[in-house]
Amino acid sequence: MSRKKIILIEPPFYRLYKESYALEMYPLSLGYLAATVKRDTDWDVMVYNSDFVPDAEMVQLSYVAGQGYENYLNNLKSQDSKVWQDVRTVIKEYSPDVVGITAKSQNFAAVRIVARIVKECCPVSIVVVGGPHPSMVGPDVLKCPDIDVGAVGEGEKTLVELLERISSGFGLDGVAGISFRKSGAVVTNPPRGLIEDLDSLPYPHQYAKYVLKDYDKYPAAAFKGVFAIRGCPYACSFCGSRYIWSRSVRFRSPENVAREVQSLREMGLNIIRFDDDTFGVSKDYIKLLCAELKKRCPGLTWNCELHAKMVNSDILAVMKDAGCYQIQIGIESGDDGMLKKIGKNITIAEAVAANDLIRSFGMECHSFFMVGFPDETVETLANTRKAIESIQSDGLIYSVFTPYPGTDLFEVCRQQGSVGPEYDVALYNHQSPANHFCPNIPRDDFRAMYAEIAKIVQRKNNTSKLRRIYSAAEWRRLKDIGFRRSGRKLVSFVRGYLGDMFDRCR
Repeated sequence: MSRKKIILIEPPFYRLYKESYALEMYPLSLGYLAATVKRDTDWDVMVYNSDFVPDAEMVQLSYVAGQGYENYLNNLKSQDSKVWQDVRTVIKEYSPDVVGITAKSQNFAAVRIVARIVKECCPVSIVVVGGPHPSMVGPDVLKCPDIDVGAVGEGEKTLVELLERISSGFGLDGVAGISFRKSGAVVTNPPRGLIEDLDSLPYPHQYAKYVLKDYDKYPAAAFKGVFAIRGCPYACSFCGSRYIWSRSVRFRSPENVAREVQSLREMGLNIIRFDDDTFGVSKDYIKLLCAELKKRCPGLTWNCELHAKMVNSDILAVMKDAGCYQIQIGIESGDDGMLKKIGKNITIAEAVAANDLIRSFGMECHSFFMVGFPDETVETLANTRKAIESIQSDGLIYSVFTPYPGTDLFEVCRQQGSVGPEYDVALYNHQSPANHFCPNIPRDDFRAMYAEIAKIVQRKNNTSKLRRIYSAAEWRRLKDIGFRRSGRKLVSFVRGYLGDMFDRCR
């Protein structure tokens, strides 16, 4: 008797903008699911990142917001392009019994198309959709007729139990954490409890060589992501993280994390990234983890995202000593009133001080800014522009607010009327030219102000790149001769060749 098969799919997103763009990462969520299925079941499993192409071109923000957006819309309307042909081919060849698709709100249109392709190619396959979007909207994902099961929250135990039920033919009643159809009606089972012992999970990359399609075509850096914790204690009103992981923070043991990093180094990786929503959360945990990394992984280099409230000299000294070279902080707005409204729990003065302290330790600091919140005004937007102009960050990650279903600000937008009953989240993302959710500022005025700030961000990022390219002495010489003769050419070169450092934000 042949073994049953499941394929786990990352739907296309970047490739819908341009065929040579790609997500050159092994999706951690699918890595965890595949490793758990491989270890704990007798199912065959494949991970298919349909958003990957080898030797991908650097994503350019200006293209994504222009011609790329038109390509994106066209690829959602017509499924004749190569990316959809690739999806059809892989599904037909693998002929899975179950298809699992991970869904974010901004790629849910692509999820629906993948599900439709599955039903066309393998009509008896069971389509399961999990990830952030179903965790935020629940059984509403089943409004898509090609989706059979929606999974909410952490998926490892849910998927294993689901596959066991499918193998046995006992049905899906009682499988915690899912919604499904039964006799034409939608059934929503009770939620599943959180996984308390995160050390019990296999490492995402542990079986990548055996399950990831085109594994040998990925760069080593595709596997650099590590989760040390699950859960975020903060309550930013634009973010849906707490609907997936909850606000209850669970920690992997420092020893377990360090052993994973050791195994990544054996794959040839000396630079890793902690992909936690907020690194460490607990200062005591950060100290323990950094001590373990220093002991087990000497010479390691890593980066992370840290809440501004966590930044102090003691923590930075420990992190730098363990190999941290870059920290990202979410500032979002330059207006204190707006920061309070979106639940950031910081002031702009605190954020700038955190940025400056990080840089004083010789580490890079990259800062996130977002504009276009529902209560945004010309004045608050001007304050954000001033903050962006004045802050001395090594990189700025700039985006426009997008209301995701299930978040607090989505409800605010609905009450204000900027999100109506026909709202299609697939048309919007953090770089979409369609975004306008701040009724206090007329659309054309907002888009013009957004574009002006984007130019400032690009100019500052280009300057930061030049500083990293040239030594201090060379930089002083460039300043001495002035940019009257050479600067314009240099900036043009950097724009064209290196691309935007914040192009991966979505």
